Amino acid sequence: MRPFNFALGAEESAVLKSGAIANTKFIAGGTNLVDLMKCEVEHPAHVLDINALPMSNVEREGQGVRIGALVRMSDAADHPLVLRGFPAISQALLLSASPQLRNAASLGGNLMQRVRCPYFRELTWTPCNKREPGSGCSAINGDNRMHAILGTSEACIATHPSDFAVALAALDGVLTIRSAKGEREVAATDFHLLPGTTPHLEHNLKAGELITSIYLPDARHAQRSAYLKIRDRASYEFALTSAAIGLEVSGGVIRSARVALGGVATKPWRSRDAEAALVGKAADVPAFRNAADVALRSAKGYEHNGFKIELAKRTLVRALTDLAGGAA
Repeated sequence: MRPFNFALGAEESAVLKSGAIANTKFIAGGTNLVDLMKCEVEHPAHVLDINALPMSNVEREGQGVRIGALVRMSDAADHPLVLRGFPAISQALLLSASPQLRNAASLGGNLMQRVRCPYFRELTWTPCNKREPGSGCSAINGDNRMHAILGTSEACIATHPSDFAVALAALDGVLTIRSAKGEREVAATDFHLLPGTTPHLEHNLKAGELITSIYLPDARHAQRSAYLKIRDRASYEFALTSAAIGLEVSGGVIRSARVALGGVATKPWRSRDAEAALVGKAADVPAFRNAADVALRSAKGYEHNGFKIELAKRTLVRALTDLAGGAA
């Protein structure tokens, strides 16, 4: 790890002003940033601890719930407002990482975590366009079993790692972002970026900006939502495939639907086409299989991860079938 300056931030305006200084990183739980600093993928000159900022509340606001960006994953997962109104969020958080990490990691930090591609993290012998733009993507012709089949490009096929971000995208979450210049809101579906020709640009956060809160709007499909994660082992493992879904079913017919996929794309993958294919249809397996085909129709497998296409379809069908049974 390279030397860096460390400071504690206690007042938001001062923190945002300091955050605008070049090569500054904010830190909360540090469960991803510190790891990347140790292997010298990240090497900020300044690290600013923001844990003293008042961003740890979960509360009703308008027609929804606002969650502070410093709320720990475990606290958000267990909060009654989240459990009652947005069960897919709670489930996604509880299926993430380990209890120790969930107790330390913040929601804002979870959204900012970087990819777990081994070629990204290994500096000594593998080129990576995320670390060094224009150097190449080692995963395309390498060990790509865990990599993406949706949203890929010739520059990058790394899978986005967050479970929480997938559920947030499915349930129309909105991020509030602040800087010394002011405040703006960004839909969760727009926050993370496709790699295209610039895979080193992973999100819609500008220098000096800080995620301060997350807003979840009330909806019947949010109350009847779920997160299913398929992985190689039962805990402390990233998704091979996952599905965050929400359904409003009345009289056996789907009135509204939300579908997002994880473990298979370069960003949390909201499938509005699959949602459109579900609305107005009977809540049955044929409709779910058709929606799964629609969601994966643009998927592209590589040498070791082609199995993910069918696995993702089955994951979505199973998640919808289980949820529809409960909704009925």
